[in-house]
Amino acid sequence: MIFTHDTTRLALLATLSLSYAGVCLAPWLRARAKRRASAAARAALANNPAWLVAYASQTGNAEELATQTAQSLQLAGISVRLCALAELTAMDLQQAERALFLVSTYGEGDAPDNAAAFMGRLMTGELALPQLHYGVLALGDRSYGQFCGFGRALDAWLATQGAARLFERIEVDRSASAAIEQWFQHLSHLAGTSDAPDWSGPAFGDWKLMQRQLLNPGSAGGAIYHVELAPVAGSLPDWQSGDLVQVAAPADPSQPREYSIASIPHDGSVHLLVRQHAHPDGSLGLASGWLTAQAAVGDVVQLRLRQHKRFRLEDNAQRPLILIGNGSGIAGLRGHLKSRVLAGQRRNWLIFGERNAAHDFHYRDEIEGWHASGDLPRLDLAFSRDQAERTYVQDRLRGNADEITLWLQQGAAIYICGSLAGMAGGVDQALQEMLGRPALDALAAEGRYRRDVY
Repeated sequence: MIFTHDTTRLALLATLSLSYAGVCLAPWLRARAKRRASAAARAALANNPAWLVAYASQTGNAEELATQTAQSLQLAGISVRLCALAELTAMDLQQAERALFLVSTYGEGDAPDNAAAFMGRLMTGELALPQLHYGVLALGDRSYGQFCGFGRALDAWLATQGAARLFERIEVDRSASAAIEQWFQHLSHLAGTSDAPDWSGPAFGDWKLMQRQLLNPGSAGGAIYHVELAPVAGSLPDWQSGDLVQVAAPADPSQPREYSIASIPHDGSVHLLVRQHAHPDGSLGLASGWLTAQAAVGDVVQLRLRQHKRFRLEDNAQRPLILIGNGSGIAGLRGHLKSRVLAGQRRNWLIFGERNAAHDFHYRDEIEGWHASGDLPRLDLAFSRDQAERTYVQDRLRGNADEITLWLQQGAAIYICGSLAGMAGGVDQALQEMLGRPALDALAAEGRYRRDVY
């Protein structure tokens, strides 16, 4: 019996010892397997360099599509580097074998702000790229004469440097789904997968037109309306100041129009500032006419929100803010001011211009109230027709050059919203005179010079 008990105890001890050894050994085995997997991944990456997916985006469309492109490639097991075009160096391009460029054009062939540094450093010179195979998705608007001008220029420059096209450039007119689907098909072929993420944007929802008010009766310019909308069903969705909405007019739902949001969720509804566009024959613009005249208060509007990361506050939320705009551009600036006031951020400076103070000082009571309370300590106005000599926002900038420079030295960010023709170019020129082009480009690269212009 004693022998039997000893044998049992020895067997039990051996079993426990083996179990303990297994418990101790398992983490080591897992760690070794992980190290081998990491080494294999590094070797695979060395043999298969990451694809470049670079975007140049003004309002966020190209950046959003670039993110979806990168996700599609990653789903197929392809290593990807996603970045803004301005981040690419000559060495990046010379070492890359595959690159996809998703780039917007705004205005008459201009490059987005976050492509300026790339143009200045690389596209003005020669760069041998015989190893590079690339594709270009160019986004634009056919209502402008230089449709997809920057995308075409980038494509031509890459070809001139010896790079080879993976497929012909794809041009997109106002986010047309057919062209984007064509890009998707090429991408699926290149990646060898057909289960890429859905590229369609969020569905349009039913929103009720709650209020509409003419803000500039008697103005020498086009009529501007304050419009408020709320979802027909469900809770108010979240957004950030700087974001946009897309409105699908019944006459042409396939071509939605974008508007800056002039409110924050705290207001309880989406506010828009819509200038009524009239054609030479007297007919109204499809979206502006629908919102300002044809739809009745209480009617349902097809609308969806869209992030505009290039114009959000983001890392600038704690910085002093210089807000510059004209006309209906006050909409995007009003959203930022509301956000700042709610957060208790009081280092705000608004420089705003329009035609006449008597008719065109949009949201006057609100702005003057912020100025009086100290939430908007600096307010400079330029009403061009209120004096014999025309005065514009860029003139206000030049007149305050020393203080603008001081604010920037203290870390301020500049946000510009309004017309591309005249105002945005004039402001950019004035800032260039004050700071120099390299310094202005550096501010843009740092995210401290942001524009929402149209």
